[in-house]
Amino acid sequence: MAEEVGAVTRHRAAVIGQPVSHSLSPVLHLAAYTGLGLSDWAYERRETAPAALPGLLGELAAPVVAGPAWAGLSVTMPHKQAILAHLDVIDPLAQAVGAVNTVVSQRSGTGEALLTGFNTDVAGIVGALQETAGHLVAGRAEDGSGVDSAVILGSGATACSALAALGEIGADRMTVVARRHAGPGRALGAAHRMGLDIEALTWKPADPASNAEVAQHLAAADVVVSTLPAGVAQPLTDPLGEALNQVGGTRPGAVMLDVVYAPWPTALAEAWSHGGGAVAPGWLMLLHQAVPQVQLMTGRQPDIELMRSALVSALKRPSVPAPD
Repeated sequence: MAEEVGAVTRHRAAVIGQPVSHSLSPVLHLAAYTGLGLSDWAYERRETAPAALPGLLGELAAPVVAGPAWAGLSVTMPHKQAILAHLDVIDPLAQAVGAVNTVVSQRSGTGEALLTGFNTDVAGIVGALQETAGHLVAGRAEDGSGVDSAVILGSGATACSALAALGEIGADRMTVVARRHAGPGRALGAAHRMGLDIEALTWKPADPASNAEVAQHLAAADVVVSTLPAGVAQPLTDPLGEALNQVGGTRPGAVMLDVVYAPWPTALAEAWSHGGGAVAPGWLMLLHQAVPQVQLMTGRQPDIELMRSALVSALKRPSVPAPD
């Protein structure tokens, strides 16, 4: 069911995924619509299995006969990569990353729409890092400080976006830590498309020596982006604490973005924080990726502070299990 802003709905959008029932994207988009005075816009959650994706996109592109016109979609797991094959146009950044989190329905009159895919996760990651540690990620300073070393935990769609984000902020060396690196849609392929030279480190969570090796990489990094689902990074928590103790804490100004936003804080984020590092929560990435999503769908610039306030209020309610 659509979560409507006004009595008459002329434009509609949605977040799709599986699961999607606890997504906070409606909170952000509806707050943006309210701030923009778009009382005829609605935003809904659409639980969408992979087999149902082509049919939904057909609905999105269909000519408008009656009722509200589709404006676009926010795309979350497991569709960010599979959806590329079903779109008419893909923005160059999304093509290079190999992941789409935003679909815009572009139509002339009431005819069939052109479906265009974008990636705003990159902007979300950059925005979260800049807000948390702008002094570090704004570019190399005169004293030579900057992002010398960055580590990404995970190798899926969000990790691919993290590679592009770290490239944008000028990271010199990037290491991707994952349980597996081979296969379509993994970060190694995205790095190749973007011309990035990365180190791939295979992580074996059941092996204490592997956990210690990964923890040492994390402790030596200026920036860490964890794209792992809630709980998956647990085996790294104690080894990271030990590694940080051995080197006297994180590097000056170092920052970790953990894309999980509930439960918060994660054990990994707490271990990093106890070592002196700054932490960007996953909800901050969610906020910063939603702003350009609203822009793309409505053609208007939303008020980020209204969206932030609505999101923070929603996070005080019972927790949600997974990030978008």
